[in-house]
Amino acid sequence: MVSGSPHGLPDGAVGFQIWERGRREGRGKAVSSDRGNESERLAACLSREVVPASGCTEPGSVALAVARAREALGEVSSVDSVHVRVSDCVFKNGRDVGIPGVRGARGNETAAALAAFGGRSIDGLQVLGSVGPAAVAEALAWLKAGRVRIERAAEQVGVYVEAHVVAQGCEAAAIIRGDHRNVSQVFVDGVSVDSSSCEARDDLEDPFTSSLAEIYELCDEIAMRDEDRLLDGVKMNLAVLEAALAASCDEVLVLTHALVGLQKRGRVQRDDLGYRIRIACVAASEYRMSGGTLPVMSSSGSGNAGIVTILPVALAADSIGASRSKTASALAVSHLTNSYVKSRIGRLAPICGCVVAAGSGAAAALCKLHGADATVATEAIRMLLSSTAGMFCDGAKQSCALKIGTAAHEAYVAALMAMSGARIIGSQGLADVTVDGTIDNIAWINDEGLHGLDRVIISLLERRQPDGAFEPVLKEPQ
Repeated sequence: MVSGSPHGLPDGAVGFQIWERGRREGRGKAVSSDRGNESERLAACLSREVVPASGCTEPGSVALAVARAREALGEVSSVDSVHVRVSDCVFKNGRDVGIPGVRGARGNETAAALAAFGGRSIDGLQVLGSVGPAAVAEALAWLKAGRVRIERAAEQVGVYVEAHVVAQGCEAAAIIRGDHRNVSQVFVDGVSVDSSSCEARDDLEDPFTSSLAEIYELCDEIAMRDEDRLLDGVKMNLAVLEAALAASCDEVLVLTHALVGLQKRGRVQRDDLGYRIRIACVAASEYRMSGGTLPVMSSSGSGNAGIVTILPVALAADSIGASRSKTASALAVSHLTNSYVKSRIGRLAPICGCVVAAGSGAAAALCKLHGADATVATEAIRMLLSSTAGMFCDGAKQSCALKIGTAAHEAYVAALMAMSGARIIGSQGLADVTVDGTIDNIAWINDEGLHGLDRVIISLLERRQPDGAFEPVLKEPQ
């Protein structure tokens, strides 16, 4: 157990001990004939998919599109209105989630209003980090006046944001498609203009040509190239954890406070690593979903996925005294496994990707950290998926923290079971005899069985009466 913390968790990133020690069947299964080329491809995937993000990535994507459209208009004294069309996934995920730095306001509308008054598209998913207090106050007043409209683009799937900004008789539009940062088109008064200030690419195509087992074996080599950045993600997410635990002491984060209280009162084992992993992931996620301002290191377009892929590995590595290189290799496994599963089920999907994809990454990574081979790791993934595959996404919000905690703890247990020799015998339900077959089965149910789920959930959300600003309000970090 890490010393110095009343919760059995790290006091902060600086004190973390590791820094002191030097979509269908057949896809993604081809064997790479060139190990070097495949290693380069996977390293590039890590670089692209593991990036800092402030707040929930769906409102972040809305803000990015609005900021890019506003910038395309040049220097304007004021913005008249903003109209944003979004896919059902983005609509659902951005409806109830807290927005960083605005004292309780939430939702895609808030993100769009803030971006209309500030924010730089060059900052990607940290686009709102440059919005100052004066601009926040002005944007919220402007929002209350009804100058922002969010509309569902039900014909679009996955990540899709189309932002229209009107100012001084001109209109600019920016479209994000396929990836939260992918500004694919920018128009001014209907004429296409250069969008070189942002990445223009399409991540809808499966980037993997190796199997999970091959990726697992390549991660030592991949991690050597990017060790510092992989470990920087640990520092970043531990800083969020530290801020969350500080907030929980004042009962600001109620779910985190409750879990820590159970531990303090001896209702759960204080030194149980699995429970500490659960608390850590719940705390970091609740902080993000409630509007915390500190960025997290995301994974494949999701900050919560970044929490699940990183924090279980970080705490487990600290508990066994793992080296920097060994920890970095496990982190590479975690992120790339998450990306691999998401390449099947989709970047945004009716199924909770933070549970099935990031949870798979954490399970495999914990096996890697303990020296288990790829056969054990893929069995851990099969068990994780068999346990959690029915968990669907009902939008980003505070209670996502509970799912994030479940994913992390189930990943820990699945890894322990697989390393002890347990296995799922043959094909059962969704579980195929192979890990790829299991992932493909889940992708098939996701596509064919749950294609109407987002519409049903959105209908439920829209029947509710607005309940005002999110409370309680997070304190700003000192």
